[in-house]
Amino acid sequence: MLLGYLRNTLYYTLFLILIVGSLPASSQGRKGNAGNDEPQQTHFKFKTIVIDAGHGGKDPGAHGAYSNEKTVALSIAKKLKVAINNEVSGVDVILTRSTDKFIELHKRADIANDNKANLFISIHCNSSPERVGTRRGVLLLVYGFHRKSEQMEALRENASIFIEKDYKKKYNGYGEDAAVNAIVLAAFQQRYRKQSIQFGNLLNTQLKVNNGRKSLGVREQGVLVLQQSGMPGLLIETGFINNPADEKYLNSAQGQADIVESILIAVRKYKASFE
Repeated sequence: MLLGYLRNTLYYTLFLILIVGSLPASSQGRKGNAGNDEPQQTHFKFKTIVIDAGHGGKDPGAHGAYSNEKTVALSIAKKLKVAINNEVSGVDVILTRSTDKFIELHKRADIANDNKANLFISIHCNSSPERVGTRRGVLLLVYGFHRKSEQMEALRENASIFIEKDYKKKYNGYGEDAAVNAIVLAAFQQRYRKQSIQFGNLLNTQLKVNNGRKSLGVREQGVLVLQQSGMPGLLIETGFINNPADEKYLNSAQGQADIVESILIAVRKYKASFE
C-alpha cells in the first residue's frame, strides 16, 4: 500500500510539473523591482530537426501496385534533409534511418529526444482498406486522443510495434499502469500541442496552395512515435499509396520534389515565428 501511495504521489507531482511547465513564459512571469509581473527572458534557439522515414526493413508499411511505404518515405526523408541543409541556415538535420532498416518506434523518439530536437517530422504514406483505393490526398497528424473510430490512421501506423519484442513494456497503454502513464504523457504532450498544430497548419497551406493537393487536414490522433517524443511533432501521410494516381505522384521525381518544397517552406515559416 505504501509503495502504491508513493508511486501515485510521484506521478501526481510529475503531472503538476508538466502542467506548470507547459505554460508560456509570459503567463508564469516574474516579479520586478516594483513588484509588477514581467515576462521572463526566453533564449530559445531553433537548431535541430529530426526527420523520421516511417517503417523500414522487415516492416514495409503500406503497399501500392508496385511500391511500398518504407521506400517512398525514405526517399522523401533523404531529399528533405538535403533541402533543409542547403536552404535553412543554423539548423542541424538528423535522420532516424538513412537505409532500409527496421527501427523500433520508441528508438525513433529516443533519437529525437537525445538530440534535443526542436521539431520531429515523420514521413509516411496512407492507405485505404481496398486493394485499389479511391481516396486521395495528404493527411497531417499531431498527437492527441480521440475515439477509436477516428483513429484509423494511428492504429495502422502503431501496428509496427507488434513486430517488436516486449512491446507491452515499451509503450504506454499496452502494459501495467497504462492509465496513470496516460495522464502523465498527456500532460507532457499538451506542452507541445499548440506548436505541433501550428506547424501542421503551415504545411497544410503549402501543400494545398503550392502543390494543389487535396488535403484531409490536420488531425489529432494517438500516434505512438509522436507520443514518446518530447518536442513539437507531425506525422505526414503524403498520399494514398494504394491509389494509382497518388502512387504515381509519390514515386515521381516531381511529386517528391513538390512535397519536399512544401515542407521546406513550412519549416522556414515555423522557424521564423520564433525569431
